[in-house]
Amino acid sequence: MQSALHSIIGPKKELHDLSGRVAVVTGGANGIGFQISRQFAAAKAKVVMVNRKEEQGDEAIKQIKEETPGADVEWVGCDLGSLKEVKQVFTDLRKKLDRLDLLILSAGINTNTFDLDADGIDRHFGVNFLDHFYVVNLLYPLIRKTAKLPDTPPPRIVFEASEVHRAAPSNIHFGSLEEINNKDFGATHLYARTKLALILLAKFNLPEKVFQPNGDHVYSVSVHPGTVNTGMQQQWKDAYPGVFGNMLSWAMTTIGRDIEQGSYSALWAATSPEIEEKNLQGYYFVDPGQPGKESSQASDRSLAEALWNLSTSLIKEKVGEDALVPWDEIA
Repeated sequence: MQSALHSIIGPKKELHDLSGRVAVVTGGANGIGFQISRQFAAAKAKVVMVNRKEEQGDEAIKQIKEETPGADVEWVGCDLGSLKEVKQVFTDLRKKLDRLDLLILSAGINTNTFDLDADGIDRHFGVNFLDHFYVVNLLYPLIRKTAKLPDTPPPRIVFEASEVHRAAPSNIHFGSLEEINNKDFGATHLYARTKLALILLAKFNLPEKVFQPNGDHVYSVSVHPGTVNTGMQQQWKDAYPGVFGNMLSWAMTTIGRDIEQGSYSALWAATSPEIEEKNLQGYYFVDPGQPGKESSQASDRSLAEALWNLSTSLIKEKVGEDALVPWDEIA
């Protein structure tokens, strides 16, 4: 199966030289994010991996430096289930880094049981979407600074979305916290909703509300990594206890791509010249160079507007009225 998949999506291509460029990868020390981090490091970029578990960071740095002696790579700890911690960690990163060329939002949880994060928000929505929305906001002044540097390719923001976004319930409006915390949504619906939100953010919100008004030459895209054999596939057992969950976990592991294959779409979206040459702003890709056909919800500009309004209001409510950095600020 794996060899067949390699023939379908093609062999990995070596990245071009990324010397002098800086990448931040959430979830960068584990799973798909780690594969992205190691490829960036091998291409000579400075890489900052952000994860919750320190032992993952230590192991990731060790492996990358064994493969690429002299790699400029570091790990930063952050719980992407706490908006206040996100504010502290990524504000510090913004002040510490001189530039930011590549922002890859890869951290997340799979289909799992309903629970609340540290902010009292459905943890799927918090970890997979809202905290990443806030990460982009906090780092955007640095991205704007980088975009204005001479002889610099436009920075790119890449979101790990999913074809599962098609399973988002039809009655989603992104209208309130009560809706987000509705326990009647099934485990798959909770996950699918977050991937839908990421596509809307990349396709409509950032280009139309941030890049265009500011005149910023920055690209945002979202990608589907495929069904990938990471530890996340074991979460099906938590979402659906019993025989069904075990069967789902086994099935996904059996048909899934390996982790390296799962990184291809994001790596392509982050580095391919085609993004700029063809002006593929806001696109959703299901494989390297292959645009996907989003669901009708993912093409709904009014739904994107509601998502933007809810996201900004939740962050202000949970962190403070001054929590969000002005989108036209520059570092």
